Amino acid sequence: EYWQQKVDYNIKVRLNEASRRLIGTQTIAYTNNSPHTLNYLWLQLDQNRFRSDSLDNLTRTVSSSSRISYAAIRREQTLKDFQGGYDIRNVKDALGRSLEYSIVDTNMRVELPAPLEPGKTFVFSMNFAFNMYDTRTIGGRAGYECFEKEDEDGNCIFLAAQWFPRLHAYTDYEGWNNKAFLGRGEFTIEFGDYNVEITVPDDHIVSSTGELQNAADVLTSEQNERLQQAKSSDAPIFVVSPQEAKTAESNASRTMKTWIFEASNVRDFAWASSRKFIWDAMRVSQQEAGGDDVLAMSFYPNEAEPLWSAYSTKAVAHTIKVYSRYSFAYPYPVAQSVNGPVGGMEYPMITYNGPRLVKDDDGNLTYSRRTKYGLISVIIHEIGHIYFPMVVNSDERQWTWMDEGLNTFLQFVAEAEWEEKYPSRRGEPAKMVPYMISTNQVPIMTQSDSILQFGANAYGKPATALVILRETILGREAFDRAFREYAQRWKFKRPTPSDFFRTMEEASGTDLDWFWRGWFYSTDHVDISIDSVVYGTLDTRDPEIENPRKREELADEPIYLTDERNAEIPKFVDTDPGLLDFYNENDEFAFGDKQVEAYQKDLEGLEEWEREALLSKDNYYYIRFTNHGGLVMPIILEVTFEDGETDILRYPAEIWRRSPKSITKLIVTDKIITSIELDPFRETADADRSNNYFPPRIEPTRLEVFKRERGKNLMQKLGVKVEANGLKTLTVSEDPNEE
Repeated sequence: EYWQQKVDYNIKVRLNEASRRLIGTQTIAYTNNSPHTLNYLWLQLDQNRFRSDSLDNLTRTVSSSSRISYAAIRREQTLKDFQGGYDIRNVKDALGRSLEYSIVDTNMRVELPAPLEPGKTFVFSMNFAFNMYDTRTIGGRAGYECFEKEDEDGNCIFLAAQWFPRLHAYTDYEGWNNKAFLGRGEFTIEFGDYNVEITVPDDHIVSSTGELQNAADVLTSEQNERLQQAKSSDAPIFVVSPQEAKTAESNASRTMKTWIFEASNVRDFAWASSRKFIWDAMRVSQQEAGGDDVLAMSFYPNEAEPLWSAYSTKAVAHTIKVYSRYSFAYPYPVAQSVNGPVGGMEYPMITYNGPRLVKDDDGNLTYSRRTKYGLISVIIHEIGHIYFPMVVNSDERQWTWMDEGLNTFLQFVAEAEWEEKYPSRRGEPAKMVPYMISTNQVPIMTQSDSILQFGANAYGKPATALVILRETILGREAFDRAFREYAQRWKFKRPTPSDFFRTMEEASGTDLDWFWRGWFYSTDHVDISIDSVVYGTLDTRDPEIENPRKREELADEPIYLTDERNAEIPKFVDTDPGLLDFYNENDEFAFGDKQVEAYQKDLEGLEEWEREALLSKDNYYYIRFTNHGGLVMPIILEVTFEDGETDILRYPAEIWRRSPKSITKLIVTDKIITSIELDPFRETADADRSNNYFPPRIEPTRLEVFKRERGKNLMQKLGVKVEANGLKTLTVSEDPNEE
């Protein structure tokens, strides 16, 4: 009985470049697919976060009272004068009648003139406007960035996201999802169809969610022809060349034009506009995934060249090919990467990505290794978000990990397929250890606004958990089949965590309750130790074998200090040999024919399989493990034998089912074990490797030599020298009260 609402939008918006203000009008058709009758609707007003009296601004805290950055000072000074938030007017129904509404921080409640019954649609409209903000100063997921220019303020890149009032989700698990927007938790939105008309200066290029409907009206004939060529090209083609972008920058247009876009079955809508944009595009074939061709595109200024033309669109194409293989074919006609002031953010069919070149002291543009791979990674990550959560429509505000964690996991997979030894930031279990042993943690399942270490908790830890689930617990084949089942089962629907957990278990045929509990609901970490290894062989009870062995073992026992010192003391029996008897001549291990005959008789009384077991020459090793971290995990051992050969032994996490704290495992082998290493491939995020070896080994390190330096005195700081004939006085200030 799953259901979800549908919301369709017709929007007309105008960018006032001079005032940096968006002015729009929209008509909304809300279809109630729930079994409930609704008396009101809730909309989200994300721009109200930038009001001075917003819940976000009033509850913002700082970590220190003794330090403040220049960026923080600049932000606070800008916000003092910035008039943020929506100006909303003319909220009316389809008949033009005014609707009652109330605004609660970043939420807006619209009273319905009559109850909206299941299966019915309500149409209403409104006018809205707001001032865009300088993203480099204030932050956020949208806004503008202006570039230096000789005259006035220069040309800008405008990113329009969370820009129109849109409906909150009404879900089967919570009802209205109308939590206030505090800046971190993202969006829970309904799918719908969009028709959007965007009016911008005549020389601007617009990138947007959806397909462009009037290319012939907004592009030159040459640009339109290049766009058509790109749709069948397997390499990027410039639709707007770097030179055309430079020319547009030189003389801002005073006239306007309107770009029209349509998008079907999307859960949000975003766009970007600038006269600075270079535009390139290429086709991505999805034959392997059984999908339609996709037009991959990038929009960026000349300041991003040549980095962006080399990597951006190809990174978009690479992401689509990899993600489609592990989930479902990319379902939309276009996928875009836009350079601007937002470091990384995603919306249906369009993403914002920040890395670009920097100027050195001589004015030369360069980029670092970190910038190059940062660009590739952020594009993979943000384009990946079009799959999760823009299609698999999870609740980002309630369960952030369901989009960030799952997407970071697939990002790690896609990076590995980009090039060998790609410098991935997250994914490898060993890289998660510092966070998992830290004290400032909350469980992954924590609501987004209350997460303490956001990147590690919402991105890194769930991604690491899925890597371990894939590589160590389920295996790649079973995991990939289950993950693909989840993605295809829940595309264009709204899953909850239990839907993910249930699908992964049901499709893989594996009980993973212990895994979800430990990784997602607790702050336990992995730290398993090898405490002891006891070696033994079977006692055959054959006196001809066992008695000489016991005699040798006794001879090998250490000599006590008192025995050593007492050896030189004269013994009484030496003065009276008559005291020596049978037991002085025969030790406790002596045996005779009667004992041998008894053994043979006992042996004949055994069944054949019992005799074989008794006479086997296997070695028995009792290995004791302790779970110090609390998080139960599979036990992986690398065992080295006396002959130099090694073996990998893997024991599932169910080994802890009777005792999650301490267990003993028996290993039977016909070889002699010389050493054992726990988690040899660093695949379980074990926090303390010093207890992973038997026998224990000395941990190597390098000691840095340093020379103690004393602090400078005031004369050294001021550059004062002592003259040969005595002290020299330096007047620092004429104020006698100052030093």
